[in-house]
Amino acid sequence: MESIVYNQKGKETGKIALPESVFGVKWNADLVHQVMQSLTSSQRQGSAHTKNRGEVRGGGKKPWRQKGTGRARHGSIRSPLWVGGGVAHGPRSDKNYERKVNRKMKQRALSAVLSAKLRDGEILFVGALAFLAPKTVEAKGFLKNMSTVNGFERLSYKGKNTVFIITSTPHAALFKSFRNIGNLSVGEARNFNVLDALRYKFIIIADAEESLKQLIRT
Repeated sequence: MESIVYNQKGKETGKIALPESVFGVKWNADLVHQVMQSLTSSQRQGSAHTKNRGEVRGGGKKPWRQKGTGRARHGSIRSPLWVGGGVAHGPRSDKNYERKVNRKMKQRALSAVLSAKLRDGEILFVGALAFLAPKTVEAKGFLKNMSTVNGFERLSYKGKNTVFIITSTPHAALFKSFRNIGNLSVGEARNFNVLDALRYKFIIIADAEESLKQLIRT
């Protein structure tokens, strides 16, 4: 399995061998959904917090006697039935939303998504990608050059979540050049996950050989 490698100007420079374990995997919707749900749940902050009836101030005295008034019996004005009372089954900040997923399951799910995107022609491989200084103009020029590749004309559009650029190592100038462009993100291959792959339409893998090594180890 091979794919064409391009330079920053959108010209072909050669080919790269793609590992079957990453780009030749069958689609597994159940596994992808399970991993996606676990990652989104683990990213949840869990900062929302409501007070139960024992934490709301007041309500220590019984509102009225149990019998003889003709009204329903109540033991506290801070019951969830009352306005201003506690909340029953509300969100709590002490709840742990983290969901564990095995490393092999994450890798398999990511490989399934990458394989599907490669079959759909949504992955582009680029050789060395580096900017000498942070310049948004150069970043836009790079996207314009890549949009000349057949099937990737939409890279230069302003659609939401258009492209994710994967790099092998952190490049400060590269990250700063793209951060003012709202329809894309830049990240290292070792941090790339299923959510990133599903959130963006196109994926550009820069420093292709080194980035693929990190994707295999992910």
